[in-house]
Amino acid sequence: MARPVVGIISNAHVIGDDYKVHAGGMMNTSATAEVSGAIPLLVAADPALNTAEELMDVCDGFLFTGGRPNVHPEEYGEEATAAHGDFDRARDAVTLPLIRACVERGQPFFGVCRGFQEVNVAMGGSLYPEIRDLPGRTNHRMPPDGTLEEKFALRHEVSFTEGGPFHRLLGKQAVMTNTLHGQGIKAAGNRVVIDGYAPDGTPEAIYIDGAPGFTMSVQWHPEYNAGMDPVSKVLFGAFGDALRDWAAGKARPALKTA
Repeated sequence: MARPVVGIISNAHVIGDDYKVHAGGMMNTSATAEVSGAIPLLVAADPALNTAEELMDVCDGFLFTGGRPNVHPEEYGEEATAAHGDFDRARDAVTLPLIRACVERGQPFFGVCRGFQEVNVAMGGSLYPEIRDLPGRTNHRMPPDGTLEEKFALRHEVSFTEGGPFHRLLGKQAVMTNTLHGQGIKAAGNRVVIDGYAPDGTPEAIYIDGAPGFTMSVQWHPEYNAGMDPVSKVLFGAFGDALRDWAAGKARPALKTA
């Protein structure tokens, strides 16, 4: 059986001073190929180059990746400030309608970090520009120094809703995760169910209520060491199962809290 194809959303990047590229992390392609068992296909996140319908016809599902630029706050009705950081409006224009179309069609996707935030905004939710500035919240940003292993080290627990999709899939109500993000969910979008929280109350795991396809998304970075980390391995494995079901034309049950 042919492997399903996963569209991995790229990030705009400049090599040197002037050579523009659509870039993707090798952690994402490796996790997709080696753990999900799919063919990773880098998607140029630019609406001038492709449409949601074209991408959905080519790919069986999508990995909405992390990225340094943030979703523009105009997408959730707020003005940009210095705290919102940098933006990638071309990526916004591709990912937000693509997420909504996948939810409607039942085509599987997995949102990670910025991708997690994109899922919430696509469904009408909003974001805090800097969660470490909120009372009672901790700093979830990547440590500025250290090795890659130190930056992606497991740093806090995520607790899931008892009987919810993440609890059922992982077989545990709490797991340890890395954390490398500055923004976070402010208001959950329409049908967005927050199924997991960090100890400081920051939303960390979501899914779309009643969606016919795989929509599980996380604020942390499961692509790091995905083949060895027990949580990452299960998440990317389940995503792969959903991709193969979609490619084979099999319907999957809608996600619901038990």
